[in-house]
Amino acid sequence: MWKILSSVLLGWSLGANDSANIFGTGVATGTIKYRTAIFLTAIFVLLGALLEGPKCMKIVGELSTLLTIEAFYCSLAAAITMAVLTFLAIPASASQAIIGAVIGAGILSGAADFSKLYKIIICWIITPVSGIVFGYFFHRSLRYVLDKTITNITHLNYIYSTGILVAGCYGAYSLGSNNVANVTGVYVGSGLLSAGMASLIGGISIALGSLTYGKKVMMTVGKGIASLDPFSAFVTILAEAFTLHIFTQIGVPVSSSQAIVGAVVGVGIVGGLRTVSAKVVTKITIGWFMTPLAAGILTVLFIKLFAV
Repeated sequence: MWKILSSVLLGWSLGANDSANIFGTGVATGTIKYRTAIFLTAIFVLLGALLEGPKCMKIVGELSTLLTIEAFYCSLAAAITMAVLTFLAIPASASQAIIGAVIGAGILSGAADFSKLYKIIICWIITPVSGIVFGYFFHRSLRYVLDKTITNITHLNYIYSTGILVAGCYGAYSLGSNNVANVTGVYVGSGLLSAGMASLIGGISIALGSLTYGKKVMMTVGKGIASLDPFSAFVTILAEAFTLHIFTQIGVPVSSSQAIVGAVVGVGIVGGLRTVSAKVVTKITIGWFMTPLAAGILTVLFIKLFAV
């Protein structure tokens, strides 16, 4: 069972990096305190992992037939990749990291099933686009409804703060349900863990990452991409949560980073593209492309050097 330690590290890295995608915009706008945000994230991430986490386990396990030691090196490579990007304050994709690692191991062993990969890549492409569409749509529609029904500023501020709390809890739940497969799915495929146990271990690992090291990336998401007001913060969280939950039902783990960045860009479009930081978006996009490549190369190196 020591071999699952790499997945615990991956879960910690995912939680540290992706907790920013849940309440980052709310914390950056001062609508919610950082401490409150991380505790809510940890609770609802674990809940989502336990209740719906097994839905996405199958596709990760079926992508390649791995030995347990190969699954260990895949998780370790993905964890190191995520940890480095978290240290650099770059929102990264755990799904891209683990899939890149699994593909690297699969190519090395000749057991990769690329028919499954096409579905995953298509979902990766659709994820940020969905975030943009939902962010733009929710901003336009909810703004129209609120402008027509509520004029009192105090009431509006209460709605925004409450909305961020509710949407954030939903976002954390969606993160746990969708992304826990990235943490421990390879061990379900290798036969070491059941889907239920994998969801528990992965959920706890993600929650610990959120509690201990989530603030750095949170500021990149909350402030770096586009300037947001409390209403826009609420909309981006809702759009990200909605996007993730849809893909959970499809059974494909996707990137919460891509979803939230897409949502922030969608909201930024409402105010004109000039409000979106092209420099930060470019930096994040480069990170997305480098993530699966780096994790795949690291996995091949680990297996070549250490696997017997």
